[in-house]
Amino acid sequence: MKPETAAKKLGIYLPATPTEFQEGELTRDDFLELQANPPEWLSELRRTGPHPRSEVARKLGVSNSGLARAGVDDVLTTAEIKALLEEMPEWLVAERATHAAVREDAARSAEKKAEKARKAEKAERSAR
Repeated sequence: MKPETAAKKLGIYLPATPTEFQEGELTRDDFLELQANPPEWLSELRRTGPHPRSEVARKLGVSNSGLARAGVDDVLTTAEIKALLEEMPEWLVAERATHAAVREDAARSAEKKAEKARKAEKAERSAR
């Protein structure tokens, strides 16, 4: 597995990892070992950052697009994320509301689709 892929799956920022991680290939067993027994550098990266955009977005409760709209182009540390959550600037409040609305809409849509499938299955069973 390429280091980029492993970093993405581990939720860490690749440039902040040790050189040997950045330059090496990982086997599936190596990757599973990292997940099961993370070395200190991995635990520290997960705890304090810097975090990649997707992790920053998740921790802030917004989308990656929301970060882009707000002009947050850089990676952030855990301390910077906590500071933003304490400040709650206007853009963050608005993006969190937008993200929540999108998630609710997706959940409603999934429920409608599931209900439609249940009805179709019920109709099929009764037709037999």
